[in-house]
Amino acid sequence: MKSINELTKKIIAFRDARDWKQFHNPKDIALSLVLEATEVMEHFQWKNVKEVEKHVKIQKNEIGEELADVLFWVLLMSHDLNIEISEALIKKIKKNEGKYPIEKAKGKHTKYNKL
Repeated sequence: MKSINELTKKIIAFRDARDWKQFHNPKDIALSLVLEATEVMEHFQWKNVKEVEKHVKIQKNEIGEELADVLFWVLLMSHDLNIEISEALIKKIKKNEGKYPIEKAKGKHTKYNKL
């Protein structure tokens, strides 16, 4: 398994070999991230629980490719904005632990301000 830093280096090398940095401003990267996320969502649109379970078994590789596209843009954007994404994720988890204490949130899907 590759680390986030190793994956980011591969992404940057891929982009730089093609001279695409010139097209990668934060707005367009964010748009690409959202567009790829919608391609993940398309796999599940209009399907009930049983249809989703079947679809995931059949289309697991394709769903994985779409998730990889999302991760590509997340890692590229965090690199270009000089955001250490691992640290940002750890901070966000800690923040969410405060917003969603186990004793109030366990087994509930209620938003933090309604707990």
